[in-house]
Amino acid sequence: MHQRTSLPSFSIRFAQASDVPELARLFGELGYDIPSIVLAERLKAFGAAGQHALVASDLSTDRLLGVATLHATPVLHRPGPVGRVTALVVDASVRGRGIGRALMAAAESWAAEQGCVLMEVTSNQRRADAHKFYEGLGYERTSFRFARVPRAIAAPHDATSSRHDE
Repeated sequence: MHQRTSLPSFSIRFAQASDVPELARLFGELGYDIPSIVLAERLKAFGAAGQHALVASDLSTDRLLGVATLHATPVLHRPGPVGRVTALVVDASVRGRGIGRALMAAAESWAAEQGCVLMEVTSNQRRADAHKFYEGLGYERTSFRFARVPRAIAAPHDATSSRHDE
């Protein structure tokens, strides 16, 4: 019989530059191998654009237990912006213990503070466990999303082989 160890005490806060190595580790669990130097630049640009990442941080160590990336997008067809989580990952060793749920609750609170009238989550079609998780939080499958590399930047041989995960 497998026994779980107790869940570390954690807090949810905005990601900061010193989190980059841990963020790289977490994104690696989703299959995104991002060098820390690249991720540091992306995080800086992300913040400069008004976007945010929430992290669940173990209070007794520097270890991150999870991350959620947040966006608030103004749209013309709704009475207010749309909040969106474009990535959510919880460390595999603590999945199923409430960290993802806590990150999503914090994301929804943040979106409400931004005046968002709708909350969306993007998730790759192959992540069936994630879909069950979001549906368990009350999210519904509402639309399809289509993706491609813009023709202006795609080399002819790259246009069909690029990954479009979220």
